[in-house]
Amino acid sequence: MNYKYFPHTDDDLQAMLAKVGVKGLDELYAQIPDGIRFKGDYELPWSCSEMEVRQIFEKLGSENKQLTCFAGMGVYDHYTPSVVPCLLQRSEFLTSYTPYQAEISQGTLHYIFEYQSMMAELTGMDISNASMYDGTTACAEAMMMAVAAGKKQRKVLVSGCLNPNTFEVLKTYALHQDISLEVLPVRDGTTSLDDVKARLAEGGVAGVIVQQPNLYGIVEDFTGFAEACHEQKSLFVIDSVAADLAVLKTPGEWGADIAVGDGQSLGIPMQWGGPYVGYMCCTEKLIRKMPGRIVGMTKDDRDQRAFVLTLQAREQHIRRQKATSNICSNQSLMALFVTIYMSLMGRQGLKEAAQLSYAGAHYLCDELLKTGRFSLVYDKPFFNEFYVKYDGDADTLYQRFIEAGILGGVRVDEGFLFAVTEKRTKEEIDNLVNMAAI
Repeated sequence: MNYKYFPHTDDDLQAMLAKVGVKGLDELYAQIPDGIRFKGDYELPWSCSEMEVRQIFEKLGSENKQLTCFAGMGVYDHYTPSVVPCLLQRSEFLTSYTPYQAEISQGTLHYIFEYQSMMAELTGMDISNASMYDGTTACAEAMMMAVAAGKKQRKVLVSGCLNPNTFEVLKTYALHQDISLEVLPVRDGTTSLDDVKARLAEGGVAGVIVQQPNLYGIVEDFTGFAEACHEQKSLFVIDSVAADLAVLKTPGEWGADIAVGDGQSLGIPMQWGGPYVGYMCCTEKLIRKMPGRIVGMTKDDRDQRAFVLTLQAREQHIRRQKATSNICSNQSLMALFVTIYMSLMGRQGLKEAAQLSYAGAHYLCDELLKTGRFSLVYDKPFFNEFYVKYDGDADTLYQRFIEAGILGGVRVDEGFLFAVTEKRTKEEIDNLVNMAAI
């Protein structure tokens, strides 16, 4: 053998090469340009003991600078109960396999069913699927759902108050799907119903996508939006931060047809950008247009409760190019994460965390305004995130925050988008304000 952990002998390699009709590896890779082939030695370290490996990674980890986070814009620093990662690693749950064989996948199917039940209740919708990759791709799938339901209608209206990261993903998905995206203008930090009605009246609109709270943290009033969409046979889609729905009016109450967003706020650490979990819920009449999987509960021939994959026929591994979606995994480990989190927190716990975030954000905002250096860009109701303009050099202030160990919001134009969660203490908030007042 050439390598200790590779099972193929030289005879095996020659047999495989002969099977495909080539004499050697050079001939097999002949079409790869010589200029891009790697010809050196790999810079691999010598073998190490477990203790030495741990020391290496501890040293690498110590180079990371841990900052007190006041940034949001779709990713939030919420508290993770220690029991969540402990339960996450139980053998009934921790698997990389898709639960196709129900008889050996009852643990996985069970928690997905519970996830669906909780997300449907949290959003006020009829149906939830078995989770998506993240919030941005969930929104893109909702866009394609709207177009699939609208048949000949290929235009989708997108609020200018939608997170720009999400909009970039929408553009990527729409590029080769013959979908036309049209951005609704921002009116004093919100989406105008009059603009929506005017664009809908022009015809050809499959759906309207809005965000709650929006990009600027503002809690929008969507009264009349669903009715306006339905009059023109268009779908109404609301993209929301999952944790905020514990206290805000749900997409179901707004009359939404599809509710999507990211579940990262349900206790998943920020962990350098992922993995996260996207949620998608909809009305019952759209269930056949929904991508991914749906787990159902039934009874076996012994009259015992059992869980099965009730719906999965729209996936690409079955219908290929005719599939509604090409999503190929529900990333259910993260779905399990938020399921355990919601089970531990309960209704009251979710509300308390949201209320603490709200109170902290409003305290920070009030204190920043008192310095005389900040002003609200949009004087509108906000939740746990707000957009302020700074009277001074914003870049210099941002760097000052970093040097003081603070991730001071997200830089937006000449101001800051600050976010506060239940993890931020009054001392930490006061420290940021003192730094900003210098």
